[in-house]
Formats: sequence, structure tokens, C-alpha cells
Amino acid sequence: RSSVAHIHAVGDVTGRVALTPVAIREGHAVADTLFGNRPTPIHHHLIPTAVFAQPPAAAIGLTEPVACAAGHDVVVYRARFRPMRYALSGRDEQVVIKVIVDRMTDRVLGVHMVGIDAPEIIQTIAIAVTMGATKADLDRTFALHPTTAEELVLLR
Repeated sequence: RSSVAHIHAVGDVTGRVALTPVAIREGHAVADTLFGNRPTPIHHHLIPTAVFAQPPAAAIGLTEPVACAAGHDVVVYRARFRPMRYALSGRDEQVVIKVIVDRMTDRVLGVHMVGIDAPEIIQTIAIAVTMGATKADLDRTFALHPTTAEELVLLR
């Protein structure tokens, strides 16, 4: 809702997150809320983001400082490794993963990644984070070996 009661705004004009998928989701939420009798909140902290550079970086959810500032007591899981696909070639490409978990609820609050396939992996883990996945959920998940993404379910 804008400052004028009968005018609603979505996308870049709101000054929130200037990404096309966000504007589309906000538009659907407004339509569902106003015309579908289905109030649909938008959770802007659950928007996956990526920097398509070399190496790529991507994230979903809260950063460690933001989670702590919001009152969460967090446990941080980290991994830094060379993906197996580079083991034989000798390339020294590294991947860094950081997972932020609420200590009390075990809920995954954020996942941050730099390295090969980061945007693709974060898009997939965004589903789990949005659904309220816990660290125990990740721990119960079988690893698909050899993949970069398997580190998310092997963090201890």
C-alpha cells in the first residue's frame, strides 16, 4: 500500500529490493491479497541473491550480524574446500560456505556461498530455507557425491 489508500505499489518504486523476480512476486501478492482473498505476505529476508562474477557469490536469508542484531543466538557452520572436479586438474579453485543457524530452534536462518555453482546451489537451498528447514533436516539429507552442494549436508 502506498501513502494513498487506494494505490498499491510493487517493485523498484517501493525502494526495497530492485530485482525483477521480487517485483513479480510482490505483484502476485497484491493480486492474491486484494482479489483472491488470500493475504500473502512477502518475506524480503528470504530473497536469494547472486553476484555473477568469477568466482560467483550467492546468499539466502540472514547474515550473521543481522541474525545476532535480531536477537538470535546463532551457531555458524563453515566449510572451505576445493571441489572434487578440480582435484585431478590441479586447479586451486576454492569454495566457501557459511550456514547461520538459530541455536534455540535449529532453524537455518541463512546460507552464504562463494565459488563454483554458488547461484545454482543457493537457488535450490532457498526452497529449504523458505520452508523453515533446520540443521537437523540438512543433516538427515543424503549427500550426492561428488558435488559441491554435498557440503551443505555434511557440515558439522
